[in-house]
Parts: sequence; structure tokens; C-alpha cells
Amino acid sequence: MRVKKLLVLCVSAVLAGSMLLAGCSKKEESKTDDSLQYVKDNKELVLGLDASFPPMGFTDKDQNIVGFDIDLAKEVTKRMGIKLKLQPINWDSKDQELEGKTIDCIWNGLTYSEDRAKEMLCSASYMDNHQVLLVPEKSKIKSLKDIKKQQVGVQKGSTAADAVDKTKELKNAKIVYFGNNVEILNDLGNGCDAAVMDEVVAKYYAKKDPGKFKILNDNLTTEKYVIGFRTGDKKLKTEVENQLKDMKKDGTLAKISKKWFGEDLTTIK
Repeated sequence: MRVKKLLVLCVSAVLAGSMLLAGCSKKEESKTDDSLQYVKDNKELVLGLDASFPPMGFTDKDQNIVGFDIDLAKEVTKRMGIKLKLQPINWDSKDQELEGKTIDCIWNGLTYSEDRAKEMLCSASYMDNHQVLLVPEKSKIKSLKDIKKQQVGVQKGSTAADAVDKTKELKNAKIVYFGNNVEILNDLGNGCDAAVMDEVVAKYYAKKDPGKFKILNDNLTTEKYVIGFRTGDKKLKTEVENQLKDMKKDGTLAKISKKWFGEDLTTIK
């Protein structure tokens, strides 16, 4: 009987060990990073964006999606030997779009934050940005201190919204949330008294419509633009970063930046 019991215990131990090894194998398999091979097999990189975010990525009068980030991504994918597919998304649902694999990355003036870094894999920063206050040209608002109970427009799910939450001067303001910056600007002066948005967007519209808007000197926050990938997609992230570094070295990055901003604002090293 003792021998039988011993044999049963040994067999059980072996089976348990086998199951444990199998479990470990499956766990290791789940960590396999095939992200770069995945886009190569599909022969395209699907880029998720808010198509109303000029000058980074937006729809022009001919209904083509254009912008600084779009030009960067086109050059990167060209060098990778794959196509670029542009996929407009609801910015407030960008994390779900990424995890659901309907897109391969988010590349559209995406600002780094610690909360975002928990939800996605962020690339090295390629440009600095600020959150600024934009008002109608004839507005009596001269600084953040002038805002009391006025309406302030901000894009839902954006770091502009995060900046508003952290800015004490806006604690008594009426914050109005919009789907994108174009909606905010259409309402600015016709409902909203001010807007908080990315400096590059504010400058673009202020230049596009001279005498209509003005940017106040107050910066709510200083930020960094990154590209967002799925948390395990390190190989894809590294490949894109390497292509951007090569573009920095050969002057392509500066050329694209000067096209959209008149100067090289990129921070890739």
C-alpha cells in the first residue's frame, strides 16, 4: 500500500510539474512580441487619429487627411517598406481602439502623461508642446486671473482637460466639453469665452484667421508629444523610433517641420 501511495504521489508531482511548465510556456508565449512582424505581414501600419487636429493631422478642404504627423508617418512607413492607413477615431475611445487592434498606433499630437503610460507604450518624445488659453481677439480676458465664471471650452479626453482640472485659476469657470478643437473654435466667442488647447493648434488657427483669436501668455502646462503603441509592442515602437532618428540625421525631420511650422521644432536625438 505504501508503495502504491508513493507511486501515486510521484505521478501527481510529475503531472503538476508538467502543468506548471505548460502554464509557464503559455505565459511566455503570450509575451511574445510579434508587433513589427504583424505590420509587415499586413503590409501596412494603421494610424489612429483625431482628424480635426491641425496642423498635426486633419481633413483639408478636399477631404484628404494631411498634417505634420501624417507627413512623418508617411516617411517612416515608406522607409519600412509598408503602406500607411489613416484611421480617424473617437479621441475619447483611443485606448479601446488600440487594445482592440483596430489601429496599430496613435500618432496625432498625443501628449505623454503618467496615466497614459500605464495604458499604452509611449515612444520617445519628438516635440514639445504647451497647453494655452485662446480667446477672441477683442476679449477682455488678458490672463488666467481674469477668468471667473466664464465658459471655457476643452476637448473631452484630452490632456487639455487634465490641465484644466489642475489649474486653480479655472476652478470657478464653467468647463464645457467638446468632441474636438474645431467644434470648440466654432463656439469660441459664440458661447464659450475662452478655450484651452495645444499651443500648436492655437497658433495654427490664430495664423489662419488673423484678427480673430489671440493666445494669452499664460501656459497651463508644458508637455511632450509621443506616439502610442500597445503595451507589448516594443519591437514596433523601436523600429519607428529608429526611422525617426535616421530622419533626424539626414535632415528629413527638419524639412517636414519647417514645412508646417517654419522652423525645426522636433526633439528627436
